[in-house]
Amino acid sequence: MNILVCISNVPDTTSKINFKNNDSEFDSNGVQYIINPNDEFGLTRAIWFQEKNNAEVTVLTVGDQTCEPILRKCLAIGANKAIRIDAVPKDGFFVASQISEICKINKYDLIICGRESIDYNGAMVGGILSNMINCPYVANCIGLSIDNKKATLEREIDGGKETLEIDLPLVIGGQKGLVEESELRIPNMRGIMQARTKPLLVLEPKNNDLLTE
Repeated sequence: MNILVCISNVPDTTSKINFKNNDSEFDSNGVQYIINPNDEFGLTRAIWFQEKNNAEVTVLTVGDQTCEPILRKCLAIGANKAIRIDAVPKDGFFVASQISEICKINKYDLIICGRESIDYNGAMVGGILSNMINCPYVANCIGLSIDNKKATLEREIDGGKETLEIDLPLVIGGQKGLVEESELRIPNMRGIMQARTKPLLVLEPKNNDLLTE
């Protein structure tokens, strides 16, 4: 099974947030960045599939070189390889477009996005991406198991929960419930050392008229 986990590089909620240029631009000086929590739940579940089902786990982010420490942390947690699209993420559509280009080249059975990032809370990327690559999308996913090519999922809906069975390939918007906070992985020394030798591929963004208008 081939799994892609989409990772956002977000400010730690304990960081002091400032703006510059007449409050029109975010000031990143002194800000600590972390893996977006919803993405980390998804990554941890992907590593579980790696250990139980021999899955191949790739992490991907759209961002500049300042995102690489976060990708290295993902590799230290257990991901097999990492991809960075070397572009400033303009909006959710741009990010989904760049990810879709990777998905056209590499066929993934499962693509895990976070339900939303904690900085913009847009909750757009997973849904847009699924439409671009013509795959089903399940948002607010809190449970996932896979048997051969069929996934059984649980998601939150208004007033309760819903259980679904869907054939792979599939895009999900994960959140707490895929795993619990107590199950999140902390990189150990062995993982950190191994991360240094794992591939981190840097790719130029794809440009077309729709993305640059």
